[in-house]
Amino acid sequence: MPDLSPHSWNAEVRKARKGRRMSQCAMEERTGIHQTRLSRIENGLVDAKVSDAIQMARAVGLEFVLVPRRALPTVYRLMREHIDGGPRPSAVELLVGRGDAE
Repeated sequence: MPDLSPHSWNAEVRKARKGRRMSQCAMEERTGIHQTRLSRIENGLVDAKVSDAIQMARAVGLEFVLVPRRALPTVYRLMREHIDGGPRPSAVELLVGRGDAE
């Protein structure tokens, strides 16, 4: 299960990038964000602009979604079921698609 704390997105993006065997230089080519800045963002040394965070996530097949706070328990449960139970789509996938179009 991914870390769902508010400050964990950068670690999840790094994990997804490495899972795709994508270097930071390749990420730079896909996002236009300099490799040094990507490294500092991934390691939590600087705060990313929202636009940078969205570009980084999309480059590795992830998506940022705003969810009403009261819906978070349901979203987390659906994500957990998706990860633990196979091909069942998560709430994020139901809302924005799988992101496999790359």
